[in-house]
Amino acid sequence: MRYLGYTLLFCLIALALAIAGALHLALENQPLISRTVEFTPAQIERAKRIVEKNDPRTMKPGVLRTLSLSQEDLDLVLNYLASRYAKASTRITLRPGTAAISASFELPRNPFRRFLNVTALLHETAALPRFDYLKIGRLPVPRRLADWLLERTLRRLNARDDYRIASDTIRKVSVADGRLTVTYDWQADLADRIKAVVVPREEQERLKTYQDRLTELARQSTGASISLAELMSPLFNLAAQRSASGDPVAENRAAIVVLTFYANGQGLAAIVPAANDWPRPPRRKIQLAGRDDFPQHFTISAAIAANAGTPLSDAIGLYKEIEDSHGGSGFSFNDIAADRAGTRFGELAAGTRQSALKLQRQMSDGVRESDIMPAVSDLPEFMPEAEFKRRFGGIDAPAYKRMMAEIERRIAALPLYR
Repeated sequence: MRYLGYTLLFCLIALALAIAGALHLALENQPLISRTVEFTPAQIERAKRIVEKNDPRTMKPGVLRTLSLSQEDLDLVLNYLASRYAKASTRITLRPGTAAISASFELPRNPFRRFLNVTALLHETAALPRFDYLKIGRLPVPRRLADWLLERTLRRLNARDDYRIASDTIRKVSVADGRLTVTYDWQADLADRIKAVVVPREEQERLKTYQDRLTELARQSTGASISLAELMSPLFNLAAQRSASGDPVAENRAAIVVLTFYANGQGLAAIVPAANDWPRPPRRKIQLAGRDDFPQHFTISAAIAANAGTPLSDAIGLYKEIEDSHGGSGFSFNDIAADRAGTRFGELAAGTRQSALKLQRQMSDGVRESDIMPAVSDLPEFMPEAEFKRRFGGIDAPAYKRMMAEIERRIAALPLYR
């Protein structure tokens, strides 16, 4: 028995040393990949074209479709998602039949090291991709073990609704000519299945609460138009009440989403099919600073910033203005000011629990339009492309940057955004 005890003790010590050694090799003090997330108008333009090509409203059930992403687009999307949801940076390189992936994950405070770096090379097969190599920090993982881990991970993911949608839909993934091509089968019920996953039941119930309140406010208004500020204050008062026993960030996001769909003339049924049966607020013209386009700019940017991160919100706002300069209403710095004010509002609404609660308190006290939107009547607007380039030289020129700095200064001067 004594020898058995010694043997068990030795095994435990050996196991502890093996784990410590593995952690020593796997964790590192510096990230292998360190990248910021930046979106350009050209990238947003490409994303728009991809969405238009794969618009579900034009798809017939049972017909195979393909989605093709360049290495640059795929790299941007993966790095954005990693940064947003995993505090990580990634890089992907596509070669015929293979994909090289590198990632750095920032870890919570621990007694070891700060970063988990992963490098891998996978090649496509008729079934699951296979590893040519997988390395975690300085620790190489045997290929058979890596393939087994991938298979087990995918099997566990198959229990999730979102992954089942992908596995039921995607027929083939291939890499060639620096592009990732996904062949998928659009199904009649796919849109509703995606909406059910994107907006879970708990969130649907939260949205309905704010939709009900918005409906009451719109019905109480007797005029043809109503100020965005008049709607925001009572909705955020409701958010403050519900946050006493809930999540203030989630409450703020729900209030912003409901406002965004209403200000842009859309029904929530676009993302929540059940909303077809909810009370609907009567249509009112929503205004901000005497204009009905500012609420659209403000709320869309706020919703994107609160739910998807500010780089994407900024880029979409800038892209719209550049597109307008090509034959739309023209490039308008006051529209960009509405975008940037909305982005700042969304940042505070969903940044941290403290900032979310502080914003609720400020909004509950009542706000004026001048509290959420800076003065912009003196800013240049409705500029065709030629005039915009003549006066400001493009989005990288000093004159443009000075104007943007002035917009940021005006927004920062508002007490609500300090």
